Amino acid sequence: MAVASKKIPAPDLVPVRRALLSVSDKTGLVDFAAALAHSGVELISTGGAAKAIAAAGIAVRDVSDLTGFPEIMDGRVKTLHPAVHGALLGIRDDPEHQDAMREHGIEPIDLVVVNLYPFEDVRRSGADHASIVENIDIGGPAMVRASAKNHAYVAIVTDPEDYAPLLNALEMNIGSLSLEFRQKLAAKAFARTAAYDAAISAWFAETLEIENPVWRAFGGKLESVMRYGENPHQQAGFYLTGDRRPGVATARQLQGKQLSYNNINDTDAAFELVGEFDPSRSAAVAIIKHANPCGVAEGKSLKEAYLKALACDPVSAFGGIVAMNRTLDAEAAEEIVKTFTEVIIAPDVSHDAQAIIAAKKNLRLLVAGGLPDPHSPGLSVKSVAGGLLVQGRDNAVVTARDLKVVTKRTPTPQEIANLQFAFRVAKHVKSNAIVYAKDGATVGIGAGQMSRVDSSRIAARKALDAAEAAGLAEPLTKGSVVASDAFFPFADGLLSAIEAGATAVIQPGGSMRDDEVIAAADEHGIAMVFTGVRHFRH
Repeated sequence: MAVASKKIPAPDLVPVRRALLSVSDKTGLVDFAAALAHSGVELISTGGAAKAIAAAGIAVRDVSDLTGFPEIMDGRVKTLHPAVHGALLGIRDDPEHQDAMREHGIEPIDLVVVNLYPFEDVRRSGADHASIVENIDIGGPAMVRASAKNHAYVAIVTDPEDYAPLLNALEMNIGSLSLEFRQKLAAKAFARTAAYDAAISAWFAETLEIENPVWRAFGGKLESVMRYGENPHQQAGFYLTGDRRPGVATARQLQGKQLSYNNINDTDAAFELVGEFDPSRSAAVAIIKHANPCGVAEGKSLKEAYLKALACDPVSAFGGIVAMNRTLDAEAAEEIVKTFTEVIIAPDVSHDAQAIIAAKKNLRLLVAGGLPDPHSPGLSVKSVAGGLLVQGRDNAVVTARDLKVVTKRTPTPQEIANLQFAFRVAKHVKSNAIVYAKDGATVGIGAGQMSRVDSSRIAARKALDAAEAAGLAEPLTKGSVVASDAFFPFADGLLSAIEAGATAVIQPGGSMRDDEVIAAADEHGIAMVFTGVRHFRH
């Protein structure tokens, strides 16, 4: 049953006479408290915050003096008291509330400054279960929500970044805060507690292995406002969820223009792809355009891998994203800057390489500090009208032991290596995906087509174009292997790949017409392996 409103209008300006400061993050706290005290604001505080303020010689009243009750249970109970929440929730212009406050000796609090126990940081640190639970804040969110609900009279600050704007607003309004300012603080406060509770509920679901909880919440903090989204008429912002998986969200940008919406989307796709390749085994480079790879390769060096990747589709590489699985060195940097590139992302960068990139001022250079683990779990979220589609990250990695030879001819060891390479790339190509590979490099990629045979033909056509650009007599698909992200529903897609020159095929299998496809492979002397794993990517 809904609670009826008394329809008491909120005042515009509310003087700030008393403030309650209860913070975990003490960044800027003492200076902020000093400025409030200088303005004549009475300060009330708790625990370590009170000690820090008092140590600076600033008059502060402990919350236990206000409640008449000590902090108990290791500080678990300190602000959960009518003397606090009555001071926050009381409607100052309601006679009944006024009488209750007078009767119980409750004085109003006009400003509350709270930031919550660092649950998200403790969870990411790998702390044990008990430590994580102990960092679930209870009193803090209760005060935040109480103050935000009663924003008609109370200002709530949940972020040290708001200290300076609040002090400026107090000065502009001679010790008062406007209703509009209080409303904006309240909106931010509710968003903060929502994101906090989302992190806690997600941790419980993960810990208890609840794959599909009845209520699913997601939260994030605004990192940057984009100039626009995918198109200029779309607004966009970049939010950080707190996941420490190495990638575009955790990377440091060393130079270049602000990342756009499309830059971030494409850079994430590129770095996730190169994360498939162990840097201790080989250097790997991926060139991405519109979230699809236009060239991927392994090599003994990043320079070698980059040049092999570039050769796959040099036209599409113009204005693309380049990702690598090793520290960017000068030799590779010199090659990359020869082609217009939007973003480079790597685990690290050498000083010499950074100096080379610096000559291209608009080129964005990101250092991620590590590689994403292709095996790690996680969630993928997609919005649809009226809802969210949530699934686990595609963390399936197919090894040579997983391959099942289904044809009369068994692939050679070299073909096996190229088949594994091609299938790893196909995992990151929009469906329907066809990837031709040879000597540890893609030589033709067909992406995002409604028909698998069309993807096969487009990949072969691109290989022809690349051969012409390189002055080769025939496309590199001759003698290549081919990967399909899903099964061939008919033999036509396979026949198209054979026509392009593929000698071995890797695909999930599972079609009603597998026997027909296998027979076509045998008829042409082609080796084929099934993985039992599909990699649709929409």
